[in-house]
Amino acid sequence: MLDRSKAPDFKIPTSIEFPTPIQRTLPNGVHLYFIPTTEIDAVKLEISSSINESTNNKLLAPYFALEMVTEGINSKDAAELDDFFDTYASEVETESGFENHGLSLLTTKKHFSTVLPVFRELLTEATFPEKELAKRKKQKALSIHINRDKNSHRASQLFRKTLFGQNHPFGKITEENDVYVIDREDLVDFYQKDLWTNSEIFLTGNLDDSQLEDIIKEIGNIPVSFFDNPVSGFQNQIHPRVIESKAKSVQSSIRIGCHLIPKNHPDYFKLNLMNTILGGYFGSRLIKNIREDKGHTYGIYSSIGGLKNSDYWVVMADVIKEHDEAVIEEVYKEIDKLKYEPISLQELEVVRNYLVGKLLSQFSSGFELIGRYKSIHQAGLDFGFYKQHLNYILTAKPRDIMEVAQKYLEREKMVEIIVG
Repeated sequence: MLDRSKAPDFKIPTSIEFPTPIQRTLPNGVHLYFIPTTEIDAVKLEISSSINESTNNKLLAPYFALEMVTEGINSKDAAELDDFFDTYASEVETESGFENHGLSLLTTKKHFSTVLPVFRELLTEATFPEKELAKRKKQKALSIHINRDKNSHRASQLFRKTLFGQNHPFGKITEENDVYVIDREDLVDFYQKDLWTNSEIFLTGNLDDSQLEDIIKEIGNIPVSFFDNPVSGFQNQIHPRVIESKAKSVQSSIRIGCHLIPKNHPDYFKLNLMNTILGGYFGSRLIKNIREDKGHTYGIYSSIGGLKNSDYWVVMADVIKEHDEAVIEEVYKEIDKLKYEPISLQELEVVRNYLVGKLLSQFSSGFELIGRYKSIHQAGLDFGFYKQHLNYILTAKPRDIMEVAQKYLEREKMVEIIVG
């Protein structure tokens, strides 16, 4: 008999196994990566493309083009598309990021072959009605206007602008005028020339060989262009602090951060551990010091932002305005402690257990599995990255934290933003 009065033995997993994605190459050169999930009949198909930084599209052309592909195709208007996907219990979602954009289809095995041809039409047959574009432009302009008054949103914009530079795509700030200059021809031009570039398909679900052939047949003939995207090299520099004062604000939004290293760098896992200790979870040192001990903020966190070639690090907090300078100094005090005071084995063990649990929880479903594979694949890695990460977490030493904190967190080269 199972004795339910006793908790199960605590055991930290020491290994993790992943399925090898099935790979296919479509006639148009698009690579497909498929992870079967025979236990569920849901299907997710995502076609993801690289953003070509060398093109001269207007800033918001990609955004509006992606948002409007479901507003009508040659065979169906927006209402008919909505009814069609609702009837077959399917959803179409857009992906829009700094480095990639695309479309995904979520449906069932039963309806997959029926829905796929219509999803295929979204990729090349969108009509971009003028009336719907005018409506979406008004909504976007209003959103930009509202967000400008939000300290946290504005601080993040200024952080990106300062970190990457205002001329780099990652550092550009969208203004209302960027909405007004968009017209339908901009969307059509981007859609036809630049939407499907360096495209790849990420697929999971309970599909048989005939349904895989359907994908090859339907999507294997869309026009896709391929290019070599130059590797962006970012260097930390000395920047003056950026302060944007708002007389009526009672809170300030703070951002502190810098460029880091790519995921394939030997120090990457050490930096991830250091970030977790400093501000990467609710038991972090920043939370204990600035939230719990001093009460200057409801929440303060640090995180590593993911890019293909070089990640970045940022501390984020909304604080009582009169304490913003004190909070910044406390952040650097905590960084200095990590640099020069070895972490205790007890604290390291707590963080170790947290990170193991967090890592394993990221693969609880087929959809999460393909999502994790996609993110690491686009950085030039494979599932071995996560195995190496687990192994490092289990063997990390206190001196690792001191080494990377001293090496990468230089105060004089931090970007500092205060809005409020």
